[in-house]
Amino acid sequence: MRARRGCATVGDVVREGDLLWTPSPDQVARANITAFTAWLAAERQLRFASYEALWQWSVTDLDGFWQAVWDYCGIRASTPPSAVLGRRSMPGADWFPGARLNYAEHILRRAPDHRDALLFAGENVPLQALSRGALGRQVRTLATFLRARGVRPGDRVAGYLPNVPHTVVAMLAAASVGAVWTSCSPDFGWRGVLDRFRQLSPVVLICTDGYRYGGRPYDRREEAAQIAAGLPSLHTVIGVSLLHPAAAGSTVRWDEVMAGPAPDAETFSYQQVPFSHPLWVLFSSGTTGLPKAITHSHGGILIEQFKLQTFHMDLGPGDRMLFYTTTGWMMWNFLVSSLLLGVQPVLYDGNPAYPGPDVLWRLAEQAGVTFFGASPAYVEALSRAKVVPGRQFGLDRLKAVMLAGSPVSADTSAWFYRNVKRDLWLATGSGGTDTCCGLVGGTPTLPVYAGEIQARHLGVAAYAFGPDGQPVTDEVGELVITQPMPSMPIRFWGDEDGRRYRETYFSEFPGRWRQGDFFRINGRGGCFVLGRSDATLNRDGVRIGTAEIYAALGSVPGVTGGLVVNLDRPGGGSFMPLFVTLAPGRALDDRLRAEIGDRLRQEYTRRHVPDAIIEVPGIPVTLTGKKMEVPVRRILSGVPPEQAADRDAMANPASLEAFAAYARTLAEPA
Repeated sequence: MRARRGCATVGDVVREGDLLWTPSPDQVARANITAFTAWLAAERQLRFASYEALWQWSVTDLDGFWQAVWDYCGIRASTPPSAVLGRRSMPGADWFPGARLNYAEHILRRAPDHRDALLFAGENVPLQALSRGALGRQVRTLATFLRARGVRPGDRVAGYLPNVPHTVVAMLAAASVGAVWTSCSPDFGWRGVLDRFRQLSPVVLICTDGYRYGGRPYDRREEAAQIAAGLPSLHTVIGVSLLHPAAAGSTVRWDEVMAGPAPDAETFSYQQVPFSHPLWVLFSSGTTGLPKAITHSHGGILIEQFKLQTFHMDLGPGDRMLFYTTTGWMMWNFLVSSLLLGVQPVLYDGNPAYPGPDVLWRLAEQAGVTFFGASPAYVEALSRAKVVPGRQFGLDRLKAVMLAGSPVSADTSAWFYRNVKRDLWLATGSGGTDTCCGLVGGTPTLPVYAGEIQARHLGVAAYAFGPDGQPVTDEVGELVITQPMPSMPIRFWGDEDGRRYRETYFSEFPGRWRQGDFFRINGRGGCFVLGRSDATLNRDGVRIGTAEIYAALGSVPGVTGGLVVNLDRPGGGSFMPLFVTLAPGRALDDRLRAEIGDRLRQEYTRRHVPDAIIEVPGIPVTLTGKKMEVPVRRILSGVPPEQAADRDAMANPASLEAFAAYARTLAEPA
């Protein structure tokens, strides 16, 4: 494989660590992070010879770095903070004490009213735009209605809504009055929604009557009614009619609210709240017990999203970003937060493979997208369908692609350079719901290597910790963050004494945040997130990330998917089954089993070869496409499926049945 500055020629065989792209001198000069380092030199007399030196300063001088982000990004507070960090303990760090501000105000203050704020499309909705002026008016109208209904700072407003402009308006209106936002997408069943919303006791519910997916309408009026009936704390239900003329059972219809009074921008008052005031609640996947109600703050999200999207995504006014997401995934909150920078998010409501697998690329062409977000699973689907976006669509404005959601193989990285554009910045990243941000990811001034995340983000003191609790390089360890970050959750809602919060992140390494991922950093600072550490494989005392198994499977013809777990056996020993899905007409015979084993043995080690290979109809995944390794392991250990997994949070609940049947064979006497 050959590579040259600015673009790459990618051969048939790409290995982890192969160079795919190098930014040109002009690209480096125009990058936001380059402007930031110049500003630091001029305003702070700080000079850094490399990204690594800049990162090192950002995680050692927390006061200096985060104050610089505050000043450079233009964050405004009606009452200024008395310090950057008051209490410095983790958990419990007190960021920007005394500051009073509002997240929504920072979004709606930017850009002239005639500029597009966002673009949106759906399966039966052609691409449209909503202007800044219209967005502001709708937010002020709904916020005024909420205040008239008695909604006060700290009250909760919940949405059961798809990825449409109404949801953006609702979230910003709630934030404008200091209320706490939370949402679930309408593909969730009512029980899964109530498991989440009941924890918060919301006073307002904004719900849809349905949505379209895969060419079909899905009526959600009955589910919405069940959700409302199960929330005795509600005093108002606002119905959004997307399928039917009227949303039955609501207190008031969205159109009626929008016909109400809207103060002008000069007289409307955004509720000024402390930096740590709750902004929204996101929920974990909830594989055990009730989903964790992860609560983030106005100030923490504000400063973190400014930093992330300015420096690590290189975004700015006029950029257009498309990332396929639902309103129940943190990527939706991240997408909407791009409004802070004057970016125009592109919302899509529908099936990303309907009416064909290229629908999102068609939308990218129509919208003039500059930044495209995707998942490795989506890339695998495109590859199987032989979609070549660079040949089929005009993507002249496209500058960067971000991959997130699961580990990225070398071949997946190379796919973009073969099929989209040669001169393309591939900003692979990893973060999570916990901090609602990226922890490691793209840096536009660094080269891109196959299968490798470019760097640790500024302000993120991320390390791979070995078994002795010390950082290691070129070894797999636990992803641990040793310094506080502003967007770490302020708490779990309802976790009054903080016990569950501490047990989740700080029990293994007291005073240090454990993310729950296996992690490796190489000598040049490149990063690898290797799957959840609680779903890792332990073979003869050697820990193996599941991502390695999946990367090898991806190159075996006829294998369309896989899931691997490791089971501890009574009395010692372990058993590692690999479950696979196959292409139509392909049989799991001895020849294919041998081919899988040989591929794993050749590309990795004998420890990677499973003890058994089993064909299943489908691989269980969450609504956001993540493989459900931990629930499957629990099912195979004898836990009933209904206790092991939240079916309402799954894309394919029926897929669990095959694993339950296999678990019964494991329990039978030999």
